[in-house]
Amino acid sequence: MLSPLRQANFYLNTFGFFKVPLIWLCRPKIIRLDENRVEVVIPLRRRTKNHLNSMYFGVLAVGADVAGGFMAMSKAQQRGEKISLAFKAVKGEFLKRPEGDVLFTCSDGHLIDEMLDRALETGERINKPVTITATCPSLHGEEPMAVFELTLSIKRSTR
Repeated sequence: MLSPLRQANFYLNTFGFFKVPLIWLCRPKIIRLDENRVEVVIPLRRRTKNHLNSMYFGVLAVGADVAGGFMAMSKAQQRGEKISLAFKAVKGEFLKRPEGDVLFTCSDGHLIDEMLDRALETGERINKPVTITATCPSLHGEEPMAVFELTLSIKRSTR
């Protein structure tokens, strides 16, 4: 039997491979997943860096997407519910060049719980912004490299 973290990574890799290949190509790895927080790391490799040898901003967006979306999908799955999940808006502030592996952190678990409760109760689409912070712990500790605000949109799936 796989640990919950290994199950989460297996699900993420499978989802990426079959549904969103760009996620799979970036090789994100979930290193922490609990009720309030998810942490995802994307390694700086040849395929994830730009001509300045820092992480390409498109890969940063993939990391923010995974950190923001995986927690919602995981929470819905734990409840035995199917949801339709999308991002309605993206706002990114790039503060410093990430020249190492990047850690994406979303600590909005309580907000996602509230969104799920309301979406499942009303059947309507619920939109709320979630915040994802990208850091480069190996080089800059907790100093943010980028901060993303993604408007998460959740609705009970009819399929």
